[in-house]
Amino acid sequence: MITTKQRAALRKYANSLEVILIIGKNGITPTVLKQLNDAFPSRELVKGKVLENSLLTAREAAQELAEAAECDIVQVIGSKFVLYKRNNKEPIYDLDA
Repeated sequence: MITTKQRAALRKYANSLEVILIIGKNGITPTVLKQLNDAFPSRELVKGKVLENSLLTAREAAQELAEAAECDIVQVIGSKFVLYKRNNKEPIYDLDA
C-alpha cells in the first residue's frame, strides 16, 4: 500500500509515460495480464487505457488488474489509469524521500 505522498510523486512520474496497456472489447484477458506482469519488473509504473467499446470503465479495469497483479492503483482519469508495483531488487523510483 502506498501513501498519499508516494501516490502524488508517482503521478508526477506517470505524467510523461506512454500508454502501453490497452483494454478493448474483450476486457481483461490472460494476454493483458501477461503483458502487465511482464512490464512491471522493468517499469514499475504502467499506464493503461480502456477503449470506448469495452464493457469496463477505467476504474473497474484498474481495480481488477490491481487485484490480479497485486499492485497499487496510482490514478484513474477519464479512460486512462496508472498502476504501480515496486521492483524490490532494483527500484526505479525512490519513494522514501
